[in-house]
Amino acid sequence: MLKKKNLLTTMTPILVYGRPLLVFFGMMCAVAVMLNRSPNVYLAGTLLFFAAMVFDLMDGWFSARFGPEISFAELADKIMDRVVYSIIFPLVAVGSMWRLHYLVPDHSRLELVHAVFVLMLCVTVLIRDNFAHFMRGFAIRQAREPELRELTRLRTAVAAPLGFLLYVHAFYIPVEGDFGFLYSGLTWLGGLSVRNLFVIEIVFLVINFGSIAFYCRKYGTYCLDALCVEDMALRRRILAAFPNALTVMNAMMGLLAVFFAYQSKMTEAYLLLIGAAVFDKLDGAMARRLGLTEPLPGAASKHITFGGIMDDVADAVSFCIAPAWIFYVCLSNHPVTEIRDLPVYIPALVYAFCGFARLAYFTLDRTPVPGFFKGLPTPAAALFVTAPLIVLTQATSADSQWAVFLGYFCMGLMVFTAFLMNLYPVRYLHIGRFMDRNPWFTWTNLVLMVVFVFTPYFGYLVFCQMVLYLLSPLITWRVDPDTAAREAQKNG
Repeated sequence: MLKKKNLLTTMTPILVYGRPLLVFFGMMCAVAVMLNRSPNVYLAGTLLFFAAMVFDLMDGWFSARFGPEISFAELADKIMDRVVYSIIFPLVAVGSMWRLHYLVPDHSRLELVHAVFVLMLCVTVLIRDNFAHFMRGFAIRQAREPELRELTRLRTAVAAPLGFLLYVHAFYIPVEGDFGFLYSGLTWLGGLSVRNLFVIEIVFLVINFGSIAFYCRKYGTYCLDALCVEDMALRRRILAAFPNALTVMNAMMGLLAVFFAYQSKMTEAYLLLIGAAVFDKLDGAMARRLGLTEPLPGAASKHITFGGIMDDVADAVSFCIAPAWIFYVCLSNHPVTEIRDLPVYIPALVYAFCGFARLAYFTLDRTPVPGFFKGLPTPAAALFVTAPLIVLTQATSADSQWAVFLGYFCMGLMVFTAFLMNLYPVRYLHIGRFMDRNPWFTWTNLVLMVVFVFTPYFGYLVFCQMVLYLLSPLITWRVDPDTAAREAQKNG
């Protein structure tokens, strides 16, 4: 038993401290590849990065499992994470630009956008790591032991494989002849389409922003104890910046979805709309957790607030304007003349204006039902009307005879959904709070979406999910409003 313990205590520091060395030498190989374009050096660098990825996936388990026996393991693991990611992601950002200039000089506009997107991803990763370190420091100062949550663990598990994948893609050197089965596998990874890379990177970007939001939500109040002391008005003004930032990200996701729709990347656009819906949930949850929804003692309660107006504007952009715009882009540029010549702007305008009416009613409603929405909520409506557009884009690319039918179906669905948003007697369950109370539901849907996003059936999956939510009032009307309004209990 003692021998086994000694082996484990030896393995943990090797796994923790070995990663920076592996990544550093992998970076040297990447520099050599950029200078001489040697396939052998590229293969060596890839193997080093693969070993670093394996170490990264194993050391977290070791440090968590044997942390009590090795006091430095958990802290060292987090420090090494920051060192490793500070090397990997700037390196792949440089490599993506180098690839365009030297290996793909006749690159398309989409490939250039992808290289810029990798740079944005790099900046986001570094900001998130430094911000997480900052927030954990405040938590420890307040005698609160930071804990790993599902979103943080998911982010850690995805970061290393994504760094490895981007390294393989950015520095891939095409060769002629047989370089062995290892190089054949790297050829497949290095030749992944930009579309597939965008899907993976967008998911990772949303996870990073969600992780930032989690740290704000859980540990944000501890920071203010040191900054504001007893000044409650200053405290609220600072706190309001966090949910407002998430609200801005909500709107940015909607605008990015429109951009990808212009590139005929409907799957990516849909994922960004999901990201907008996630931020829409997080900003409200954070505002409630930080106590911003309640007035200060002695202050008059305001039914309309600046944060509420910002939230409505962001929702209008992401869930009213963006879906209508995406719908118009898809159908107005349809290769079939019969669809292209339809007055597609009419359903788009009807949907957008009905969405504005739904948001105005939600803001001015004096008798809300806790835990429920009156009428179909705008985030669900946006995801409902854009899901068939994924199928339409695929049918158009395959020159399917169903394309014309799908075009008419999407037009009718826009008007039908606009009506459902303003059908106020029908109550829809707050799906975000339901997912908080039922993690199994969240993880089941997440796994399904991750599996299907790389298949031609992703559009069918998400459309079926939204149809089920559309029919959910047949069952959920029996749910007690107090139960529906309850959020998952959080520690701290």
